[in-house]
Amino acid sequence: MSQTNWRKSVVYQIYPKSFNDTTGNGQGDINGITEKLDYLAYLGVDYLWLTPVYQSPMNDNGYDISDYYQVNEIFGSLDDLRTLISEAHRRDLKIMMDIVINHTSTEHQWFKDAYNHPESPYRDFYIFKKSKDEGPPTNWQSKFGGNAWQQETETDDYYLHLFDVSQADLNWDNPQVRAELHRIVKYWMDFGVDGFRFDVINLISKGEFEDSKRIGKEFYTDGPHVHEYIHELNKTTFGGTDLMTVGEMSSTTLDHCLKYTRPERQELHSVFNFHHLKVDYAGGDKWTNASMDFLKLKEILMDWQVGIYEGGGWNAIFWCNHDQPRIVSRFGNDATETLRVQSGKMLAIVLHMLQGTPYIYQGEEIGMTNPNFTSIDQYQDVEAINAYKSLIEQGMSEREALTILNQKSRDNSRTPMLWNDERHAGFTEGEPWMPINANYRSINVARAMEDSESILQTYRKLITLRHQHDIVTYGDIEPLYMTHPDLFVYRRNYQGKSWLVIANFSECSVALPESLNIEGEAVIANCELNQRTIEGYGAIVIAQEEKCDKDSE
Repeated sequence: MSQTNWRKSVVYQIYPKSFNDTTGNGQGDINGITEKLDYLAYLGVDYLWLTPVYQSPMNDNGYDISDYYQVNEIFGSLDDLRTLISEAHRRDLKIMMDIVINHTSTEHQWFKDAYNHPESPYRDFYIFKKSKDEGPPTNWQSKFGGNAWQQETETDDYYLHLFDVSQADLNWDNPQVRAELHRIVKYWMDFGVDGFRFDVINLISKGEFEDSKRIGKEFYTDGPHVHEYIHELNKTTFGGTDLMTVGEMSSTTLDHCLKYTRPERQELHSVFNFHHLKVDYAGGDKWTNASMDFLKLKEILMDWQVGIYEGGGWNAIFWCNHDQPRIVSRFGNDATETLRVQSGKMLAIVLHMLQGTPYIYQGEEIGMTNPNFTSIDQYQDVEAINAYKSLIEQGMSEREALTILNQKSRDNSRTPMLWNDERHAGFTEGEPWMPINANYRSINVARAMEDSESILQTYRKLITLRHQHDIVTYGDIEPLYMTHPDLFVYRRNYQGKSWLVIANFSECSVALPESLNIEGEAVIANCELNQRTIEGYGAIVIAQEEKCDKDSE
């Protein structure tokens, strides 16, 4: 296996449960990933990020780990995982494991011992607090709804769960906890994995346990010892190796992300932040039926792009993942096949020309859409089901609540991968664990591979450009025309050359600003410029020999 420069790499995220089923039980498995490695090599990506495949009761689809050293039998075995890693390496593909070390499942042996034996040393592996005024210790809210404290049945103690009640937060202030987690990371390094994605890693250090004016996140987001603990993790495990690391950062800040990713600080290589994916949250509330604020999207993306670049950190750039709706339905247009393809290509070009490491979520490369479920019974995600109940309790009709879920639910991205136009889209020979998207006959991998003008081919070209041209990786980024209501325009500059990126986020043709220099050669495009007009959802990247100073607002 050849060495890979992670800065010039592209990561493909796999949600194993929905990727490819080889057993007929309706759920994807590790062997199903191995079976599709040739396709992933054809796409051209470098790393495969697997969402958790560890032993788990699957209350949160694997993000509730009950045994870090075992593979969940629904996905396969440790031997299957060894085979996947070996076969991936044979194709110059690397495997990145998703690891959840902010919390464990309440089915984990540590927690069961702590819960059942108050004198157990494992009691201090978690965060147990006495009740306050016959109620929870604080008014902090779980990210999945309701209070973040769960009372024990036999005592007046409560344990903290920032997520589902079955996901108990670990006490990182206990050095024994940190040592055990370091041991887990080193085990998987020895197993042969090539990188780690650390789930909600910026929540591991809790501050004071006090009541909050809102939901409590100010006490645990980027907490008091978080950088110290991540640096310790780095030095004890992956530091000094070529393993790639990325941290998922919840409600974080630019300043903290620079600290997480500056090489001299020895913490992480790169970070995810989600601020740009909240521009369709009305009043900051996810569970609302709202359109994207396009100017806000540009502002957030460019603030982070420029800030991270100038501060010496590193971005992870993405539109989609297992927790986000499908981007072509969200910020693009899936009303017709033509609009879906055009906007899907535009969104790909805009993202992949940004500075940072791009992530592609399974199905994004073929323009998979939201499934538009018609019944709450079709939803599987605990967050969506809780939100539906809450919306109904607030007085919404079932139709209104489903409209919001159809726009915002995490299940939008978790429907099975669409491989072909055969039964169940080629995902399984059994009954799929989630409904298959109804449009699978027209949107699938086989069809996209045969069509030279498909969204898939645009992704392949973008990946090749990143591998071949250093300007995409190392160039600075210059935002342009930030107040334009329809156009997203920016420039990449590197070693005397510039690439100009122009994208139209509207359905209608738009005239380009007179001051914008568009001379040069098209590097990649989904349209042609017609007398300084760009068509609806058009995008083009123009290579120019040197920066032109006359561009302005």
